[in-house]
Amino acid sequence: MRRRRRDDLIAPIVFLVVVALATTVQVLWFTAGPGKPVAKPATTTSATPTPTPSATVPPKALSQNRTWTGSMTLNSVKLGITLDGKKAPQAVANFVSLVQKGFYTGLTCHRLTTDQLYVLQCGDPKGDGTGGPGYSFGPIENAPKDGVYPAGDLAMANSGTATSQGSQFFLVYRSSTLGTTPGYTVFGHVTSGLPALTTAVISKGVRPGGASATDGPPKVATKITAVSVH
Repeated sequence: MRRRRRDDLIAPIVFLVVVALATTVQVLWFTAGPGKPVAKPATTTSATPTPTPSATVPPKALSQNRTWTGSMTLNSVKLGITLDGKKAPQAVANFVSLVQKGFYTGLTCHRLTTDQLYVLQCGDPKGDGTGGPGYSFGPIENAPKDGVYPAGDLAMANSGTATSQGSQFFLVYRSSTLGTTPGYTVFGHVTSGLPALTTAVISKGVRPGGASATDGPPKVATKITAVSVH
């Protein structure tokens, strides 16, 4: 009887000791031993984009308030050009900056108009009339007060507001009345090569399927193959 009572007292004690030892071993295994979980690097659903500098309008000072001369080749037709940095300093600074960066080389002339409005429009990196250099500028400079643009004028295109000028420009190959609201910045002039351009490109008309039979991409695909100013 005495032995049984002693065994009854010892058994719970032994059980508690065994449980305590097992718990201690388990804790040590998962906190300090080989079974310690290895932390995994956190993952993100998307990478943070690297910010890029936004394009800015070239300073007017780049025009140097002077006349620039140069040339622009459309396909194989070389045009002599002058830029008026005194009358249109911002537009000339813009054009000179883009030329120096090589922006225009390889771009197309995406629009030709042949009725009442006589222009060839170029300078859009998208080639559809919606592109630009990544910025816009204004106001309008050196626009004719009567809204008449003589043959040879180089002017900045816009979307109907004075501050929507960018890289697109147009060449007037025949005197055109374009109005005065808001008008167009005349920044230069074609001094030679216009008859050759008329023969090679303009006289061929508009490609079928454009905005109209007299307004759309030129039938002869036209590209700016070279341009330089000094």
